[in-house]
Amino acid sequence: MSEIKTVGVVGAGQMGTGISHVCALAGYDVRLHDLDAARSQTALELVHAKLDRQAAKGAVDPGAVASTLSRIQSNATLEEVGAVDLLIEATTENEEVKKAAFRSLTPHLAPQTILASNTSSISITRLASVTDRPERFIGLHFMYPAPLMKLVEIIRGIATDAPTYEAAVAFARSLGKTTANAEDFPAFIVNRVLAPMINEAVYTLYEGVGTVDAIDTAMRLGANHPMGPLELGDFIGLDTVLAIMNVLYDGLADSKYRPCPLLVKYVEAGWLGKKTGRGFYDYRGETPVPTR
Repeated sequence: MSEIKTVGVVGAGQMGTGISHVCALAGYDVRLHDLDAARSQTALELVHAKLDRQAAKGAVDPGAVASTLSRIQSNATLEEVGAVDLLIEATTENEEVKKAAFRSLTPHLAPQTILASNTSSISITRLASVTDRPERFIGLHFMYPAPLMKLVEIIRGIATDAPTYEAAVAFARSLGKTTANAEDFPAFIVNRVLAPMINEAVYTLYEGVGTVDAIDTAMRLGANHPMGPLELGDFIGLDTVLAIMNVLYDGLADSKYRPCPLLVKYVEAGWLGKKTGRGFYDYRGETPVPTR
């Protein structure tokens, strides 16, 4: 089984930042790359802020903050990020963007490098096919936010070999995560169930069955969900929810996965949820206010 000591992370958005955080905290040397060098630096600052909050709450030893940060090399080049034991792609949830990232990385990979994608819905087999090592390619789907959520979905492509799977499981567990195996079908397990629930909540709003507040209150108190589905969609990012629904609709050809027109309209407006300040709630004031 491959021994993993160094981890490359490609993409310094919400997921790439969180994955870098948990890997460095677990003792791995992390090389973080993004096409926008400033974004990598911002990611490092966010990790610092989150570590400080964890230390203040007693979740992390205050003495571990500086050493954890020292293990993250931001603004790593393709050559540097490719020469690692495990490389995790965490770019936007778009198949062509992800394939382009792997094509760019392939010439710079070390012989031992295992490739992983953090995709939440896209075929691992198809992503692996553009690389030079489909047998050493696997899905490692961290939940958002990665420092807090305990699950990592493990998805094998059709060519993934046993040593790669074993190394991936051992790695995820070394981070303190619980793993769940999923077959390589659209959206895997979590988002196969979760995204359609959010989409159905948007349909419920679209059809006038309930308001934003009524729908979220009903699901929190009536189904004992910690967060209402519309609030959860805002938290995940409505663009990501729409991307997952499109993968399900295209991949399974079942009308039950048709994205709600209202979800499409919010994404077209740039109202993507908490990260843009507006989604099904407006977050620009002191308290979130429903937008419908």
